[in-house]
Amino acid sequence: MISELPDSLICQILYHLPTHDAVRTSVLSTRWRNLWLWVPSLELASCEFPDFNAFVSFSDRVLDSNRVSRIHRIKLDIYENKGSVDETSFLKSWIDSAVKHKIQHLDVSCPPEFYYEMPRSLFICETLVSLKLFQVNVVNAEFVSLPCLKTMYLEDNRYPDETTCGRLVSSCPVLEDLKIDIAWNDTKGYRVCSRSLKRLTLVRVSPFKFDSVSGVVIDAPLLCTLSINDHASESFRVDSLESNAKLYISLLFGLRNYDEASITSRRNKIGCFLSGISSVREMIICPRTFKVIYEFSKLEPLPQFGCMSRLYVTLCLSNLEWLSTFLESCPNLKSLTLDWNGNSKKMRIEEMSQISFSSVPECLLTSLEFVDIKSTILGYAVEMEVLRYFLENSTILKKLDLCLHYHAIQDDFVKKLLKVPRRSSTCQVVVVGLEKTLENMSSLSLTGLSN
Repeated sequence: MISELPDSLICQILYHLPTHDAVRTSVLSTRWRNLWLWVPSLELASCEFPDFNAFVSFSDRVLDSNRVSRIHRIKLDIYENKGSVDETSFLKSWIDSAVKHKIQHLDVSCPPEFYYEMPRSLFICETLVSLKLFQVNVVNAEFVSLPCLKTMYLEDNRYPDETTCGRLVSSCPVLEDLKIDIAWNDTKGYRVCSRSLKRLTLVRVSPFKFDSVSGVVIDAPLLCTLSINDHASESFRVDSLESNAKLYISLLFGLRNYDEASITSRRNKIGCFLSGISSVREMIICPRTFKVIYEFSKLEPLPQFGCMSRLYVTLCLSNLEWLSTFLESCPNLKSLTLDWNGNSKKMRIEEMSQISFSSVPECLLTSLEFVDIKSTILGYAVEMEVLRYFLENSTILKKLDLCLHYHAIQDDFVKKLLKVPRRSSTCQVVVVGLEKTLENMSSLSLTGLSN
């Protein structure tokens, strides 16, 4: 019955199968022998073949430039080349053929020891919608035109100079989603300039310290999601950003130490970056970046983050006292999430019996509605002081979420928390998972905790 279906419908069925399964249908009957060659989707991995020569021979057949049907999607995973095949010509011919057949989605992954060179035809493909390149050599194409490209992932690639990657990005007029993962030994500068880009992920993590690592510049006025994981670049500048953007920051400005001299050496660059992101709506900050901002604030005031309504901070316990100073720069904050997991042992939390917040920022008095403590509360005095600070000073707080360790419940931490006065009459304290933990402890009232 299936064999009686028209070719086009059978090809649509095979489209949803892995290529090696689609090929296997060729043994069903004469009717099926060549149908899989018309499927516009190919997934080819060299590790699935007995040797590299067999992989190249098969791929040459299915990616023949004389093929009649279109190829919508190709995924090529090239592993170690142990064959006798020329190391560059086969891939060039495949991509040239894919471009000729109006490829829309291309994903190429190569072994790091070869860095196969991408042909220039790839960078003038008029039909390409999605492009993912991993460990390839991106040529210095004088002319780049990718009018339909919306998604581009560039990971651990090689570029001949500092302008090649920037030209590739700026030549995509409808690009919306971009990821750049810079190779660990690449010290070149990067510029991302796009009038259409909405989501950007940039990764630059190197296990080694180089004498000088050029910076990154971002100019994308429609950018609404920016994720930065950069421990190497000495500068990071954001020239434009959408006013309601969401930002994740793990940025160290190439610093290994956070003493006054080190921070001073990057003072202007840190200040420039903070000013450039001051319009964000939501921010997630990693511990070491929070430390950098803290040390910078000792040199000059922080800019105002007037649009920020949501903040997620992972920090060291030793920086808790500075939290109120940072919140002074967030006058309209509505939701705050705190996480100091993984630092309690290092900071010897049992010795931190005292903590003093320097001020009550404006957001606690006018806008803060939700506080979520992600760290498991162990029952130490410093943790109680953090909770007390928010409960006693937040005038319109609606909800405070926390998670208690079993030992904290045994030490009557909940009873002590119930006695803390709340400035907001509508505030609820919600202990995650408390019902299960307290199912045999009838002496505590869940109703009293919520009210």
